Amino acid sequence: MNKLAINGGSKIFETKPMLPKWPPVYPETAEKIKELYLSHNWSFYAPREVEFNRAFAEYTGAGNCIMMANGTVTLEMALQAFNIGPGDEVIVPALTWLATGEAVSYRGATPVVVDIEPDTLCMDPAKFEAAITPKTKAVIPVHIFGSIADMDKINAIAKKHNLKVIEDCAHAHGGEWDGKHVGTLSDVGSFSFQQSKLMASGEGGCCITNDDDLADTLGRLSHIGYQFGSKQGQKGTPPPVGLLCHNYRVTDFQAEILLSQLAHLKEDTIARAKNAEILRKRLNAIPGVMVQAAGRKATLQSYYTYCVMVDHTRLKEGFTRADVLKAIQAEGVTAYEGWGQPMYRQNLWTVPEDMYRNEGCETAENIIANDLTMMNLQYLMLSEADTHKIADAYEKVLSVYMEK
Repeated sequence: MNKLAINGGSKIFETKPMLPKWPPVYPETAEKIKELYLSHNWSFYAPREVEFNRAFAEYTGAGNCIMMANGTVTLEMALQAFNIGPGDEVIVPALTWLATGEAVSYRGATPVVVDIEPDTLCMDPAKFEAAITPKTKAVIPVHIFGSIADMDKINAIAKKHNLKVIEDCAHAHGGEWDGKHVGTLSDVGSFSFQQSKLMASGEGGCCITNDDDLADTLGRLSHIGYQFGSKQGQKGTPPPVGLLCHNYRVTDFQAEILLSQLAHLKEDTIARAKNAEILRKRLNAIPGVMVQAAGRKATLQSYYTYCVMVDHTRLKEGFTRADVLKAIQAEGVTAYEGWGQPMYRQNLWTVPEDMYRNEGCETAENIIANDLTMMNLQYLMLSEADTHKIADAYEKVLSVYMEK
Protein backbone atom coordinates (compact mmCIF):
# COMPACT_ATOMS: atom_id res chain seq x y z
CA MET A 1 0.00 0.00 0.00
CA ASN A 2 0.97 3.66 -0.10
CA LYS A 3 3.20 5.25 2.51
CA LEU A 4 1.35 5.85 5.78
CA ALA A 5 -0.19 9.30 6.15
CA ILE A 6 1.60 9.71 9.48
CA ASN A 7 4.87 9.35 7.54
CA GLY A 8 3.90 11.85 4.85
CA GLY A 9 1.85 9.62 2.56
CA SER A 10 -1.63 10.31 1.21
CA LYS A 11 -4.61 9.76 3.51
CA ILE A 12 -7.33 7.16 3.06
CA PHE A 13 -9.82 9.94 3.86
CA GLU A 14 -8.45 13.08 2.22
CA THR A 15 -11.06 14.98 4.23
CA LYS A 16 -12.47 13.53 7.43
CA PRO A 17 -15.87 11.90 6.89
CA MET A 18 -18.85 14.01 7.92
CA LEU A 19 -20.19 12.03 10.84
CA PRO A 20 -23.90 12.46 11.60
CA LYS A 21 -24.55 14.62 14.65
CA TRP A 22 -25.75 12.77 17.72
CA PRO A 23 -28.37 12.53 19.09
CA PRO A 24 -30.48 12.68 15.93
CA VAL A 25 -33.14 15.37 15.61
CA TYR A 26 -36.30 15.28 13.53
CA PRO A 27 -38.16 18.41 12.33
CA GLU A 28 -41.56 16.99 13.26
CA THR A 29 -40.38 16.48 16.84
CA ALA A 30 -39.50 20.15 17.23
CA GLU A 31 -43.11 21.08 16.44
CA LYS A 32 -44.40 18.51 18.92
CA ILE A 33 -42.08 19.89 21.60
CA LYS A 34 -43.51 23.35 20.95
CA GLU A 35 -47.05 22.01 21.30
CA LEU A 36 -46.07 20.27 24.52
CA TYR A 37 -44.54 23.45 25.90
CA LEU A 38 -47.75 25.35 25.24
CA SER A 39 -49.86 22.61 26.87
CA HIS A 40 -48.64 23.43 30.41
CA ASN A 41 -48.75 19.66 31.10
CA TRP A 42 -45.17 18.50 31.40
CA SER A 43 -44.88 15.93 34.19
CA PHE A 44 -46.70 13.74 36.74
CA TYR A 45 -47.29 10.91 34.26
CA ALA A 46 -48.36 13.30 31.53
CA PRO A 47 -49.61 11.85 28.21
CA ARG A 48 -46.29 11.47 26.36
CA GLU A 49 -44.62 9.61 29.23
CA VAL A 50 -47.60 7.25 29.47
CA GLU A 51 -47.41 6.74 25.70
CA PHE A 52 -43.67 6.06 25.74
CA ASN A 53 -44.05 3.48 28.51
CA ARG A 54 -46.69 1.74 26.42
CA ALA A 55 -44.77 2.01 23.14
CA PHE A 56 -41.40 0.86 24.48
CA ALA A 57 -43.00 -2.07 26.29
CA GLU A 58 -44.71 -3.05 23.05
CA TYR A 59 -41.52 -2.62 21.00
CA THR A 60 -39.44 -4.78 23.36
CA GLY A 61 -42.15 -7.33 24.06
CA ALA A 62 -42.13 -6.53 27.77
CA GLY A 63 -45.24 -6.44 29.91
CA ASN A 64 -44.29 -3.16 31.56
CA CYS A 65 -42.03 -0.12 31.11
CA ILE A 66 -41.32 2.46 33.81
CA MET A 67 -39.44 5.62 32.84
CA MET A 68 -37.03 7.09 35.40
CA ALA A 69 -34.53 9.93 35.71
CA ASN A 70 -31.47 8.09 34.38
CA GLY A 71 -29.90 4.69 33.78
CA THR A 72 -28.11 4.60 37.12
CA VAL A 73 -31.20 4.95 39.29
CA THR A 74 -32.95 2.31 37.19
CA LEU A 75 -30.33 -0.18 38.36
CA GLU A 76 -30.51 1.10 41.93
CA MET A 77 -34.31 0.87 42.03
CA ALA A 78 -34.22 -2.66 40.62
CA LEU A 79 -31.84 -3.66 43.41
CA GLN A 80 -34.04 -1.96 46.00
CA ALA A 81 -37.13 -3.70 44.65
CA PHE A 82 -35.36 -7.00 45.32
CA ASN A 83 -34.48 -5.88 48.88
CA ILE A 84 -30.74 -6.02 48.19
CA GLY A 85 -28.69 -4.04 50.67
CA PRO A 86 -25.91 -4.14 53.30
CA GLY A 87 -24.27 -7.54 53.66
CA ASP A 88 -25.34 -8.67 50.18
CA GLU A 89 -23.10 -9.21 47.16
CA VAL A 90 -23.96 -8.49 43.53
CA ILE A 91 -21.79 -9.86 40.73
CA VAL A 92 -20.84 -7.45 37.93
CA PRO A 93 -18.40 -7.62 34.98
CA ALA A 94 -14.96 -6.01 34.99
CA LEU A 95 -15.66 -4.09 31.79
CA THR A 96 -18.55 -1.70 32.39
CA TRP A 97 -19.26 1.94 33.10
CA LEU A 98 -18.90 2.73 36.79
CA ALA A 99 -22.67 3.29 37.17
CA THR A 100 -23.17 -0.49 37.26
CA GLY A 101 -21.07 -0.78 40.39
CA GLU A 102 -22.24 2.52 41.84
CA ALA A 103 -25.85 1.35 41.89
CA VAL A 104 -24.78 -1.65 43.98
CA SER A 105 -22.76 0.55 46.34
CA TYR A 106 -25.65 3.03 46.70
CA ARG A 107 -27.70 0.17 48.10
CA GLY A 108 -24.98 -0.61 50.65
CA ALA A 109 -24.26 -3.93 48.96
CA THR A 110 -20.86 -5.04 47.65
CA PRO A 111 -20.07 -5.34 43.93
CA VAL A 112 -18.03 -8.47 43.16
CA VAL A 113 -16.18 -8.10 39.87
CA VAL A 114 -15.63 -11.03 37.50
CA ASP A 115 -13.76 -11.39 34.22
CA ILE A 116 -15.10 -11.09 30.70
CA GLU A 117 -15.12 -13.26 27.60
CA PRO A 118 -12.30 -12.35 25.19
CA ASP A 119 -14.57 -12.23 22.14
CA THR A 120 -17.83 -10.60 23.29
CA LEU A 121 -16.19 -8.58 26.13
CA CYS A 122 -19.27 -9.45 28.21
CA MET A 123 -19.39 -11.26 31.56
CA ASP A 124 -17.87 -14.76 31.46
CA PRO A 125 -20.62 -17.10 32.77
CA ALA A 126 -18.09 -19.56 34.21
CA LYS A 127 -16.39 -16.77 36.17
CA PHE A 128 -19.80 -15.60 37.36
CA GLU A 129 -20.64 -19.00 38.80
CA ALA A 130 -17.23 -19.38 40.42
CA ALA A 131 -17.73 -16.09 42.30
CA ILE A 132 -21.05 -17.01 43.91
CA THR A 133 -21.07 -17.17 47.72
CA PRO A 134 -23.86 -17.45 50.32
CA LYS A 135 -23.93 -13.62 50.30
CA THR A 136 -24.63 -13.36 46.56
CA LYS A 137 -28.14 -12.11 45.82
CA ALA A 138 -28.04 -10.91 42.21
CA VAL A 139 -26.03 -10.59 39.02
CA ILE A 140 -25.92 -7.67 36.58
CA PRO A 141 -24.76 -8.81 33.12
CA VAL A 142 -23.91 -5.84 30.90
CA HIS A 143 -24.47 -5.89 27.14
CA ILE A 144 -21.28 -3.93 26.69
CA PHE A 145 -20.97 -1.71 23.60
CA GLY A 146 -24.05 -3.51 22.23
CA SER A 147 -22.67 -7.06 22.35
CA ILE A 148 -25.11 -9.33 24.17
CA ALA A 149 -24.03 -11.33 27.21
CA ASP A 150 -24.74 -15.08 27.17
CA MET A 151 -28.14 -14.84 28.84
CA ASP A 152 -28.95 -18.53 28.44
CA LYS A 153 -25.98 -19.57 30.55
CA ILE A 154 -26.28 -16.67 33.00
CA ASN A 155 -29.98 -17.31 33.60
CA ALA A 156 -29.39 -21.04 34.12
CA ILE A 157 -26.69 -20.35 36.70
CA ALA A 158 -28.82 -17.72 38.43
CA LYS A 159 -31.80 -20.06 38.60
CA LYS A 160 -29.66 -22.82 40.11
CA HIS A 161 -28.46 -20.48 42.86
CA ASN A 162 -31.75 -18.55 43.31
CA LEU A 163 -30.29 -15.21 42.20
CA LYS A 164 -32.01 -12.22 40.64
CA VAL A 165 -30.86 -11.18 37.16
CA ILE A 166 -30.80 -7.49 36.18
CA GLU A 167 -29.77 -6.77 32.58
CA ASP A 168 -27.80 -3.56 32.08
CA CYS A 169 -28.93 -2.62 28.57
CA ALA A 170 -27.54 0.93 28.55
CA HIS A 171 -25.61 0.16 25.34
CA ALA A 172 -28.05 -2.19 23.65
CA HIS A 173 -31.34 -0.52 22.63
CA GLY A 174 -32.69 -2.52 19.69
CA GLY A 175 -30.51 -5.57 20.33
CA GLU A 176 -32.06 -9.04 20.12
CA TRP A 177 -31.02 -12.42 21.55
CA ASP A 178 -32.63 -15.37 19.78
CA GLY A 179 -35.31 -13.00 18.49
CA LYS A 180 -36.10 -11.51 21.91
CA HIS A 181 -35.28 -7.92 22.76
CA VAL A 182 -32.62 -7.36 25.40
CA GLY A 183 -34.08 -6.50 28.78
CA THR A 184 -36.78 -9.16 28.46
CA LEU A 185 -34.31 -11.99 29.05
CA SER A 186 -34.17 -11.56 32.83
CA ASP A 187 -36.13 -10.40 35.87
CA VAL A 188 -35.73 -6.76 34.83
CA GLY A 189 -33.94 -4.80 32.12
CA SER A 190 -32.38 -1.37 32.70
CA PHE A 191 -31.89 1.19 29.92
CA SER A 192 -30.19 4.59 29.79
CA PHE A 193 -31.25 7.53 27.62
CA GLN A 194 -28.22 9.69 28.37
CA GLN A 195 -26.94 12.06 25.66
CA SER A 196 -24.63 9.57 23.91
CA LYS A 197 -26.89 6.50 23.99
CA LEU A 198 -28.61 4.79 21.07
CA MET A 199 -31.82 6.41 22.29
CA ALA A 200 -31.07 9.74 23.93
CA SER A 201 -33.09 12.44 25.66
CA GLY A 202 -30.19 14.21 27.36
CA GLU A 203 -30.83 12.19 30.51
CA GLY A 204 -33.35 9.50 31.35
CA GLY A 205 -33.77 5.78 31.71
CA CYS A 206 -36.33 3.03 32.12
CA CYS A 207 -36.89 -0.43 33.50
CA ILE A 208 -38.82 -3.11 31.64
CA THR A 209 -40.21 -6.28 33.19
CA ASN A 210 -42.87 -8.93 32.68
CA ASP A 211 -43.56 -9.06 36.42
CA ASP A 212 -46.57 -6.82 37.15
CA ASP A 213 -45.92 -6.72 40.90
CA LEU A 214 -42.30 -5.77 40.33
CA ALA A 215 -43.41 -3.05 37.90
CA ASP A 216 -45.77 -1.65 40.53
CA THR A 217 -42.93 -1.56 43.07
CA LEU A 218 -40.57 0.12 40.61
CA GLY A 219 -43.21 2.71 39.77
CA ARG A 220 -43.73 3.48 43.44
CA LEU A 221 -40.01 3.62 44.19
CA SER A 222 -39.55 6.29 41.53
CA HIS A 223 -42.72 8.23 42.44
CA ILE A 224 -42.25 8.79 46.20
CA GLY A 225 -44.40 5.79 47.03
CA TYR A 226 -47.46 6.58 44.95
CA GLN A 227 -48.85 3.99 42.58
CA PHE A 228 -47.75 4.36 38.98
CA GLY A 229 -49.89 6.92 37.20
CA SER A 230 -51.43 8.45 40.30
CA LYS A 231 -51.34 12.20 40.98
CA GLN A 232 -49.83 12.95 44.35
CA GLY A 233 -51.86 15.29 46.52
CA GLN A 234 -55.00 15.14 44.40
CA LYS A 235 -58.30 14.34 46.06
CA GLY A 236 -59.03 10.63 45.93
CA THR A 237 -55.42 9.56 45.33
CA PRO A 238 -54.44 6.70 47.68
CA PRO A 239 -51.61 7.59 50.08
CA PRO A 240 -48.11 6.33 49.29
CA VAL A 241 -47.07 2.92 50.55
CA GLY A 242 -44.61 2.54 53.41
CA LEU A 243 -41.49 2.41 51.26
CA LEU A 244 -38.45 4.65 51.45
CA CYS A 245 -38.83 6.05 47.95
CA HIS A 246 -37.48 8.75 45.65
CA ASN A 247 -38.68 11.23 43.08
CA TYR A 248 -37.07 9.93 39.91
CA ARG A 249 -39.80 11.03 37.51
CA VAL A 250 -39.13 12.31 34.00
CA THR A 251 -40.77 15.03 31.94
CA ASP A 252 -42.93 14.73 28.86
CA PHE A 253 -40.24 16.58 26.90
CA GLN A 254 -37.94 13.59 27.33
CA ALA A 255 -40.69 11.16 26.42
CA GLU A 256 -41.58 13.09 23.25
CA ILE A 257 -37.97 13.04 22.07
CA LEU A 258 -37.68 9.32 22.76
CA LEU A 259 -40.92 8.49 20.96
CA SER A 260 -39.55 10.08 17.79
CA GLN A 261 -36.36 8.03 18.09
CA LEU A 262 -38.23 4.82 18.82
CA ALA A 263 -39.98 5.17 15.46
CA HIS A 264 -36.56 4.98 13.75
CA LEU A 265 -34.84 2.47 16.05
CA LYS A 266 -35.35 -0.73 14.07
CA GLU A 267 -34.36 0.83 10.75
CA ASP A 268 -31.28 2.50 12.24
CA THR A 269 -30.19 -0.63 14.10
CA ILE A 270 -30.36 -2.73 10.95
CA ALA A 271 -28.43 -0.10 8.96
CA ARG A 272 -25.62 0.04 11.52
CA ALA A 273 -25.50 -3.75 11.67
CA LYS A 274 -25.11 -3.91 7.88
CA ASN A 275 -22.04 -1.65 7.93
CA ALA A 276 -20.70 -3.44 11.00
CA GLU A 277 -20.82 -6.71 9.08
CA ILE A 278 -18.76 -5.18 6.26
CA LEU A 279 -16.13 -4.16 8.79
CA ARG A 280 -16.25 -7.51 10.58
CA LYS A 281 -15.46 -9.45 7.41
CA ARG A 282 -12.71 -7.07 6.34
CA LEU A 283 -11.04 -6.55 9.73
CA ASN A 284 -11.22 -10.13 11.00
CA ALA A 285 -9.26 -11.11 7.88
CA ILE A 286 -6.26 -9.09 9.12
CA PRO A 287 -3.83 -11.29 11.10
CA GLY A 288 -3.84 -10.34 14.78
CA VAL A 289 -7.15 -8.46 14.62
CA MET A 290 -10.47 -9.52 16.17
CA VAL A 291 -13.70 -7.54 16.06
CA GLN A 292 -15.89 -7.73 19.17
CA ALA A 293 -18.31 -10.64 18.71
CA ALA A 294 -22.05 -10.07 18.80
CA GLY A 295 -22.97 -12.83 21.25
CA ARG A 296 -23.57 -16.54 20.72
CA LYS A 297 -27.30 -16.23 19.96
CA ALA A 298 -27.52 -12.56 19.01
CA THR A 299 -29.95 -12.11 16.12
CA LEU A 300 -29.53 -8.33 15.97
CA GLN A 301 -26.69 -6.34 17.54
CA SER A 302 -27.20 -2.66 18.21
CA TYR A 303 -23.58 -1.34 18.20
CA TYR A 304 -23.28 1.48 20.69
CA THR A 305 -19.56 1.52 19.89
CA TYR A 306 -17.55 -0.45 17.33
CA CYS A 307 -14.69 -2.32 19.01
CA VAL A 308 -11.63 -3.79 17.33
CA MET A 309 -8.97 -5.71 19.26
CA VAL A 310 -5.44 -5.43 17.91
CA ASP A 311 -3.22 -8.12 19.45
CA HIS A 312 -0.31 -6.12 20.86
CA THR A 313 1.87 -9.25 21.02
CA ARG A 314 1.73 -9.45 17.21
CA LEU A 315 2.96 -5.89 16.64
CA LYS A 316 6.49 -5.37 15.41
CA GLU A 317 9.04 -4.63 18.08
CA GLY A 318 8.87 -1.07 19.34
CA PHE A 319 5.25 -0.47 18.30
CA THR A 320 2.26 -0.21 20.65
CA ARG A 321 -1.47 0.26 20.37
CA ALA A 322 -0.92 4.00 20.77
CA ASP A 323 1.26 4.01 17.64
CA VAL A 324 -1.40 2.10 15.70
CA LEU A 325 -4.10 4.55 16.76
CA LYS A 326 -2.05 7.61 15.86
CA ALA A 327 -1.46 6.17 12.41
CA ILE A 328 -5.13 5.27 11.90
CA GLN A 329 -6.16 8.76 13.03
CA ALA A 330 -3.72 10.23 10.53
CA GLU A 331 -5.59 8.32 7.81
CA GLY A 332 -8.77 10.19 8.82
CA VAL A 333 -10.47 7.69 11.17
CA THR A 334 -10.95 8.83 14.77
CA ALA A 335 -10.32 5.54 16.56
CA TYR A 336 -9.34 5.66 20.23
CA GLU A 337 -8.36 3.49 23.19
CA GLY A 338 -11.64 3.57 25.09
CA TRP A 339 -11.97 3.03 28.81
CA GLY A 340 -8.66 3.04 30.60
CA GLN A 341 -9.19 0.54 33.44
CA PRO A 342 -11.46 -2.21 34.74
CA MET A 343 -14.26 -1.13 37.05
CA TYR A 344 -12.54 -2.30 40.23
CA ARG A 345 -9.58 0.02 39.60
CA GLN A 346 -11.84 3.07 39.87
CA ASN A 347 -10.97 4.94 43.09
CA LEU A 348 -14.38 4.24 44.60
CA TRP A 349 -13.63 0.52 44.88
CA THR A 350 -9.94 0.50 45.80
CA VAL A 351 -10.25 1.52 49.47
CA PRO A 352 -10.42 -0.29 51.78
CA GLU A 353 -8.63 -3.05 49.91
CA ASP A 354 -10.16 -5.88 51.91
CA MET A 355 -13.75 -4.73 51.31
CA TYR A 356 -13.90 -5.28 47.56
CA ARG A 357 -12.74 -8.33 45.70
CA ASN A 358 -12.27 -9.16 42.07
CA GLU A 359 -11.89 -12.65 40.77
CA GLY A 360 -8.66 -12.34 38.77
CA CYS A 361 -9.77 -10.42 35.70
CA GLU A 362 -6.78 -11.11 33.44
CA THR A 363 -8.73 -10.96 30.18
CA ALA A 364 -10.22 -7.56 30.99
CA GLU A 365 -6.88 -6.25 32.23
CA ASN A 366 -5.06 -7.24 29.04
CA ILE A 367 -7.69 -6.15 26.54
CA ILE A 368 -8.29 -2.77 28.17
CA ALA A 369 -4.60 -2.03 28.69
CA ASN A 370 -3.19 -3.30 25.41
CA ASP A 371 -5.58 -4.34 22.64
CA LEU A 372 -8.90 -2.47 22.60
CA THR A 373 -9.56 0.17 19.94
CA MET A 374 -12.94 1.82 19.43
CA MET A 375 -14.95 3.99 17.06
CA ASN A 376 -18.10 5.93 17.87
CA LEU A 377 -21.40 4.64 16.53
CA GLN A 378 -21.61 7.41 13.91
CA TYR A 379 -18.91 5.60 11.93
CA LEU A 380 -21.47 2.85 11.31
CA MET A 381 -23.84 5.41 9.79
CA LEU A 382 -21.59 6.31 6.84
CA SER A 383 -22.00 5.14 3.26
CA GLU A 384 -20.91 1.66 2.23
CA ALA A 385 -17.97 3.19 0.34
CA ASP A 386 -16.78 5.08 3.42
CA THR A 387 -17.24 1.95 5.54
CA HIS A 388 -14.80 0.15 3.25
CA LYS A 389 -12.40 3.09 3.64
CA ILE A 390 -12.40 2.55 7.42
CA ALA A 391 -11.29 -1.03 6.81
CA ASP A 392 -8.71 0.25 4.31
CA ALA A 393 -7.23 2.47 7.03
CA TYR A 394 -6.80 -0.43 9.46
CA GLU A 395 -5.37 -2.65 6.71
CA LYS A 396 -2.94 0.01 5.55
CA VAL A 397 -1.60 0.76 9.03
CA LEU A 398 -1.40 -2.84 10.24
CA SER A 399 0.34 -3.98 7.06
CA VAL A 400 3.24 -1.85 8.30
CA TYR A 401 2.99 -2.32 12.08
CA MET A 402 1.91 -5.96 12.39
CA GLU A 403 4.16 -9.00 12.12
CA LYS A 404 3.19 -11.24 9.23
